[in-house]
Amino acid sequence: MRKIFWLLAAQTSFISISAYAQDAGTTQLNRIVIEAPTEASVAVGEEDLQRINPEDVQDLFASEPSISVGSSLPISQKIYVQGVEENNLAVSIDGSRQNNKIFHHNATTLIDPALLKAVSIEPGVAPADAGPGALAGSMAFETMDARDLLAEGRVIGGFLKSEFDSNGSVFTNSGAAYGVSQGFEWLGFLKYADGDLREDGDGVDILGSETGLLSGLGKVAYEAPSGDRFELSYEHVVDDNVRPYRANIGQITAGRPVPLTRNYDLARSNVVFTYTDETPEGWWDPKFQIGYSMTDLVVAEDDSFSDASTGSFNGRLENRFAVDNGSITAGFDFYHDIADYSYSGTATWPGYDVTENATNIGAYTQASLSLTDRLDVSLGGRTDFQAFEGVDGATHDNAGVSGNISADYALTDFLTASAGASHVWAGIPLAENFITNPDWVYDDALQPVTADNVFAGLRLEHSGFWAEGKIFRTEIDNARIASWSSATASHDLVSQGYELTAGYGWDSGFVSLGFADIHTEIDGSPAESYTGNYLTMPLGRKITLEAAHTFVDWGLTLGADAQFVLEYDDTAGDPAPVLPSYEVVNVFAEYVPEFAPNLSVRGEVNNLFNETYASRATYGQEYETVKPLLEPGRSFKLAITGRF
Repeated sequence: MRKIFWLLAAQTSFISISAYAQDAGTTQLNRIVIEAPTEASVAVGEEDLQRINPEDVQDLFASEPSISVGSSLPISQKIYVQGVEENNLAVSIDGSRQNNKIFHHNATTLIDPALLKAVSIEPGVAPADAGPGALAGSMAFETMDARDLLAEGRVIGGFLKSEFDSNGSVFTNSGAAYGVSQGFEWLGFLKYADGDLREDGDGVDILGSETGLLSGLGKVAYEAPSGDRFELSYEHVVDDNVRPYRANIGQITAGRPVPLTRNYDLARSNVVFTYTDETPEGWWDPKFQIGYSMTDLVVAEDDSFSDASTGSFNGRLENRFAVDNGSITAGFDFYHDIADYSYSGTATWPGYDVTENATNIGAYTQASLSLTDRLDVSLGGRTDFQAFEGVDGATHDNAGVSGNISADYALTDFLTASAGASHVWAGIPLAENFITNPDWVYDDALQPVTADNVFAGLRLEHSGFWAEGKIFRTEIDNARIASWSSATASHDLVSQGYELTAGYGWDSGFVSLGFADIHTEIDGSPAESYTGNYLTMPLGRKITLEAAHTFVDWGLTLGADAQFVLEYDDTAGDPAPVLPSYEVVNVFAEYVPEFAPNLSVRGEVNNLFNETYASRATYGQEYETVKPLLEPGRSFKLAITGRF
């Protein structure tokens, strides 16, 4: 009880500071809210998505040097932000918390980039209103709205898009219709992709690489004359096909004999209701959101059947207070996460059903303030109370405090320094469904996971040119690991490195260059794939290059991107294996004819030089007995889009 009292007192004191800042600005009712985003954030917006035309999340982040994506199959792709796997970030889709840690051979968050309007990432230091569990930052996916897609002056519209990829003969068809009328909005989107086995750079079939993806999005909204807006959205993605026996690995040549493939049926759904006031005044800018996210995985074999589901019922109620020099957000959030697993086996491995669940209630405050003409500060804190229930029905109650601060200071008109730090308390995470053991015994060794993050950087901007350098470090303690033998096994993770980026932009194009060097350790030793499950991968150094230019008079855009991943030998083992280098180049051209401005034709050549390689973040490249999943070789892609 004393611990809970002090936690509440700490949160109350921060809210009091916020209230003081509000009182200081009561003389002006018509305020301009100034956001103070950190220079460390990463954003992928509508223009980026149109230019990239991503097929999966690997395409989505290809030009971000500090973000890596492992696996060539969407069903098993995992995102690593500054060296840390995504399940250690507060991940949301349209504001709804994601709890998708279902199987270590699968993707944590299966998402179709075709549905997206924007992606925002706060690596490392995340604000308190990003949600609970932001151990290594936050990642927010936002899907498209009717308002974003409608042409100016139109009340109804839509598009049809057809694509063909030569590698695997992959046909993709998608379409959407949307409209607005008397305050009402609606949108419907559907996509289906189907294809054969794809080939690597040597012309060899990639095991289990057939395409079989179905995704959809539906939204309805109403905005009253008063500005009150109500929105309901439903998003669904399914990947159902034959995959490698372990979907993130080509093959393991040692150990127990298993088939080369088995069928994975992975489905993820997300339902969100959101209320906002689109005409906020002064201190009144509320947001209420409630969501339910669910991931289901069925894996059927000749002698066994596994059915797993993991989900999160979550919500928040917050208000953003406008003050003279910025804004302050205060609110409450909650989640109830549950992970179920049902196994039907043989006489040797009889069937069983297991469940873990956790309930969390949090209170938070986050201020974004311009303290002077040169200094912007973001600081916040949150208090969380969690009740965790294990497979044995016993509960474990815990509470903790998190805090963050970051600042940007304009040293000159063209040079800005930024820095930030955070401490995060995230409670006890649920175990992966597939390794949950009905005989687990939970004891005092099961401790909440915590993290500490720091970063510092410089950014220069002048006459279209920009350059930035950043150093960062993340420490995660008591990270619960995927271990059938123990409910309480944990590791400590350290990820540190630096990132350098530069570029130049002009009216109709840009060029950018990036470099990142990331080193990760688990329990004081270099990271490797197996112990890095749900934590990290050995990554090393990566160079990215991207350029695009639009010939406005011709309606033609040309672009290219490249990734150069350097050899890496700071790995686990004696002798330490060397991870090979590789280079990948992709080019595209997109044409919008003057006589048909609603039609676009796009051609791509991906993996232009037909490189044979595995993405650096793909599992198992340091083991002699593992054949990693290779990336597709050269492919030619044609896409035609018609809008009405």
